[in-house]
Amino acid sequence: MKITLLIIFSYLLGSIPTGLWIGQGFYQTNLREHGSGNTGTTNTFRILGFKAGLATLFIDILKGTIPTILPGILGVTGLSPIVFGFFAVIGHTFPIFANFKGGKAVATSAGVVLGYSPLYFLLLALLFVVILYLYSMISLASISLAIFAVISVCVFPGFSFILVRYDLFLISIVGILASLIVYRHKDNITRIREHRENVVPWGLNLSKQKPTQQ
Repeated sequence: MKITLLIIFSYLLGSIPTGLWIGQGFYQTNLREHGSGNTGTTNTFRILGFKAGLATLFIDILKGTIPTILPGILGVTGLSPIVFGFFAVIGHTFPIFANFKGGKAVATSAGVVLGYSPLYFLLLALLFVVILYLYSMISLASISLAIFAVISVCVFPGFSFILVRYDLFLISIVGILASLIVYRHKDNITRIREHRENVVPWGLNLSKQKPTQQ
């Protein structure tokens, strides 16, 4: 019963459409009608500004972290905590509170990793910042991290580097989440190939993207 309730809680917590509610509640702005139309962190930063974007990022990360660490706090065993985090990401991507149209799963997936292994999270965060600085694209950094995560969860345990043992649940769910992240960025991939992807005003933009104005 506890496991079932935690799965439901994880999905409902993940379903909170942070950027959408912040935009409507504090800025009288519907993010679906501006920018990319996405309700995630990137579009929130772009449309509503730094404070709203930072709040969205923080809350969306917590939406993944809380369900991942909560089973351990409550003494729930028999199922990997990564499973509960997975349902939070599903809620974030297909939220019941926002007509099942949510974000691209990056921030909440990061929160799951943070709850599972803080050191692994820091490594991924560092790599994200490096790629973002080199190419100035949040989308490319997110896609690259998803691919790297799949490779690293398969390789690192063999060397006892950060991840000290193989976790079948971790490998399977990271693979599913990475696939989801890449799929949710399919439009971004097309724009990257055409050199018109949106960039942030920071970094080297080595691929020389020239985004069209939205």
